[in-house]
Amino acid sequence: MIGSTTRQASLFYFAFAKEVSAIKDVTLDELDALLQDPELLVLTSEKLGGRHLRSKDFGRPGIAPDRLLRCVVLKHLKNWSLRQLEYELRHSLLYRRFTRFVEDPIPSFSRTFALFGPEGTRQIHERVTQKAKELKVAPGRKLRVDTTAVETNIHYPTDSSLLADSLRVMTRCLKRIAGGCAGHSVQVVDHARAVKYRVLEICRAAKSFTATSRARFKESYGKLLTLSRQVRRQAGRVLEDLSAQNLKAEAGNLLTVLVAEAQLRHYLPLVDQVIAQTQARIFEGETRCEGKILSLFEEHSAIIRKGKPDKPNEFGRLVRLDEVENGIVSGYCIGVGNPADQQQWVPALEHHRESFGRVPRLAAADRGFWSSANEKAALDMGVKRVVLPATGRLSAKRAEHQKQSWFRQGQGWRAGCEPRISTLKHQFGMKRAWYKGDAGFQRYVGWCIIAQDLVAMARSGRKAQSKCRSG
Repeated sequence: MIGSTTRQASLFYFAFAKEVSAIKDVTLDELDALLQDPELLVLTSEKLGGRHLRSKDFGRPGIAPDRLLRCVVLKHLKNWSLRQLEYELRHSLLYRRFTRFVEDPIPSFSRTFALFGPEGTRQIHERVTQKAKELKVAPGRKLRVDTTAVETNIHYPTDSSLLADSLRVMTRCLKRIAGGCAGHSVQVVDHARAVKYRVLEICRAAKSFTATSRARFKESYGKLLTLSRQVRRQAGRVLEDLSAQNLKAEAGNLLTVLVAEAQLRHYLPLVDQVIAQTQARIFEGETRCEGKILSLFEEHSAIIRKGKPDKPNEFGRLVRLDEVENGIVSGYCIGVGNPADQQQWVPALEHHRESFGRVPRLAAADRGFWSSANEKAALDMGVKRVVLPATGRLSAKRAEHQKQSWFRQGQGWRAGCEPRISTLKHQFGMKRAWYKGDAGFQRYVGWCIIAQDLVAMARSGRKAQSKCRSG
């Protein structure tokens, strides 16, 4: 059942009520007013009520919608982990007042935040953008577009480390199945020590390019691949025996065996891909492999090259950000793979037209988005001033066009997207997504943007209230 913040006050709380009301925080007080939106609470209530068939009106009381919404915003506003969020809520009267946990116990948020999902997070963001439009903070007359790489929570993907992860995961699942089946019908050998030695041999041999080191390099990889194929074949046989009911789980361990079997069926195709891409790169010299896997646990990760000298390769997802006036990110899109920036221009304009009911008067992006087709598409849609710097050697006509004052001013305004990306990554934690899976990645990016938009709205309202000395 969906909980509520309305309850009878405790007699012992009156001693703290005066102290709590005296605590002030400008940003949190402004966010408190923005989050008192009925539509945001309705969206949160729908997600809480969609867990089970009668979650809305049956069962023990759960967390209240306004509390859940404020806790998610506070977590991403402060760039905290779930453990740190719970710790701060227990120790701060200010944060208890903001999240409405004034005198109630703090629950665990490990699974509750996942109720929003990617679609629910996007609906919350659309409502926040609509709220900014109603407050006249984001008129939508100007638009600047840029892309950035957001890392997934994975280690640096080398073939040896991926093979070691594959062996570790398969061995763990096989041990759980062996422990849950009657008798000693499955014999599992743990190759962890041998895998550690092979990985160390590969790291030492990779530091030298002599013929002896290269031969030792391939020999160690061959041993590691042999171990991987051996455990892979055993895992395949165990799954066949479970399907044929040649292996039977004990009554008390049935759930453990079923979970381990499901995990094996999920990971084995990924293990096959890791073995295939390692064989192709090390022994056949093929560096490009179809469907390359960078992580067994975040298989949606992609290799992104943004031309950074200090980080030529980034492992994560490409995120497009659409920003309007006053620093409001009105739209975002998480790409599949590593799409070119030129493909992101027209979808950004179309999303802006859907959100604001019209195209922007000025649309700007960097030269990575430029193409004659993109410029013509924007003009055909009704954008009066298209600021897309051309690449390569400019003709005299094109150079004269880009020297116009409005074009140069548009380029200067477009540069403001770079500090916005830096703020999202360093202040709101969007540098690396810590939630698991593709759905978790989309939720994490979405909530970072929602928290940033709320702070931008609060700051914009504060500026509107303050008047300059000249009046």
